[in-house]
Amino acid sequence: MTTTTLPARLLRNLTRLTGDEKHDAAAHSTLDTLWVLHDRVLDLDPAHPDRPGRDRFLLSKGHGPASYYAVLATLGFFPEDWLDDLAGPDSPLGHHPDRLLVPGVEISSGSLGHGLPIAVGLVRGLEATGERGDVHVLVGDAELDEGSNHEAIAVAGRWRLARLRCVVIDNSSTSLGWPGGVARRFEVEGWSSAHAPVHDHDALHAALTTPSDRPHVTVVTTPPKES
Repeated sequence: MTTTTLPARLLRNLTRLTGDEKHDAAAHSTLDTLWVLHDRVLDLDPAHPDRPGRDRFLLSKGHGPASYYAVLATLGFFPEDWLDDLAGPDSPLGHHPDRLLVPGVEISSGSLGHGLPIAVGLVRGLEATGERGDVHVLVGDAELDEGSNHEAIAVAGRWRLARLRCVVIDNSSTSLGWPGGVARRFEVEGWSSAHAPVHDHDALHAALTTPSDRPHVTVVTTPPKES
């Protein structure tokens, strides 16, 4: 296994975000995946975050977005000093990301079960308008307990939405589970799948960029969340 060290600047930026320690575990479990996605996979331009033809990234796991903010600031989507005032009276950085206030944020999220259905609709919209770009959405394993996700998984598979890429952060926090594991609930609906451990950045990159002619899910295994 290849373990890749995260940039020191990114880690320093993450420590600047205080005031939402309740969601530290949920936020930090996404850091490696968010970094690999934004640094090595997504076609984005921090200087022009709304550029037509870009890839879209939707953070469905929007509660506790500290890692997301740290990644965006490190890559230059907004000034790093914003990180020092999380959820302050005049701060654009809330406890849930707001697409109208934070450059690079595609959807306002936090209520679980929304991101994947939005991603399905967004792919269909891009297809209808002829605009380029893939749609990537990150969800948590427990979030898959929401029924809206099951509907989105089924519809995406039936429509063979090859431009849809889902990432599931699996920290063993789901209460319902699924026979055969997380990936199986996508596979039975016609998705391709891949797995990667959270700290192996090369494996993450390979899983996230696996070629597919249908929707694709990457299940990222992280240490179980402590209760």
